Amino acid sequence: MFFHVQKLINEIVPDEPDPAAANALQEGLGGQFSEMRTMMQYLFQSFNFRGDESGKPYRDLIQAIGVEEISHVELIATTIAQLLDGAPNYKGDGTPGEGGKVPLNMALSNGNIHHFLVGAQGALPVDSAGNPWSGSYVYNSGNLVLDLLYNLMLEATGRLQKCRIYEMTNNKTARATISYLIARDAAHEAAFAKALETLGVNWGQTLPIPKFDATKYPEVKKLMDEGAHNTQHHWRLDGSEMAAIFNGPSPLSDVEATLETTDEPPEGAPMPASPERPEEFAPGLTPELMELVEEAAAMAVK
Repeated sequence: MFFHVQKLINEIVPDEPDPAAANALQEGLGGQFSEMRTMMQYLFQSFNFRGDESGKPYRDLIQAIGVEEISHVELIATTIAQLLDGAPNYKGDGTPGEGGKVPLNMALSNGNIHHFLVGAQGALPVDSAGNPWSGSYVYNSGNLVLDLLYNLMLEATGRLQKCRIYEMTNNKTARATISYLIARDAAHEAAFAKALETLGVNWGQTLPIPKFDATKYPEVKKLMDEGAHNTQHHWRLDGSEMAAIFNGPSPLSDVEATLETTDEPPEGAPMPASPERPEEFAPGLTPELMELVEEAAAMAVK
């Protein structure tokens, strides 16, 4: 069973709308090396995991990261929606089609037209070129070593792409989420590398990938100072054995740190509410529907 708290895994920092940055972030949401990919790959590996109790720490580790990835999908999708919301900068009177104006004309020249044509200024399950996310991305061989190697490659490639996106935009909303994911991808690289170390792999000076001084990104440095790249929560209410693997010296050669499995989840951040967008014919509840809702609520109390 999965349980949901109505909070984001990390705070979304407010800034101006930026549809181009939103489209770049679509790669991190629905691309081949995206958060949707990591979520589905690790969950399916945990669903299909084989072996006796000796393999349980590995299953718990893969599952814990998979469950966290659900919150990353939520975070990056919500961030994209925030970057899109109000991007046309339309100041009408709330009447769709008002006076024959063209409130969405910028959709023809900025970002992904489907964000406005299909998604009503919201995220889509596609990459930055508009290609739909595919279940064929998911790798689940049934061989633990192969799966762990593939997972490490996936985290490394995802981190590489997020570092590139960071250098494409200075939008605070985009960078806050990108920086958080850069830090957490490092933690997940460490997790899968540590698991492979227990199986005999010696990483030497190979990791992390990409290999650079991440503290040069101010937002990432703040997260690293807080230990975001060295901790992993197990997300289990009935106990987990992943601490048998995720502990001790980090396999990332650019830091001298100790990995820690935490029993307490992160506190989370407020979930922003999206306003109505009449120009997208996305009004929320009309007065008539609101009246029906209030009547239903009153009946329920009685």
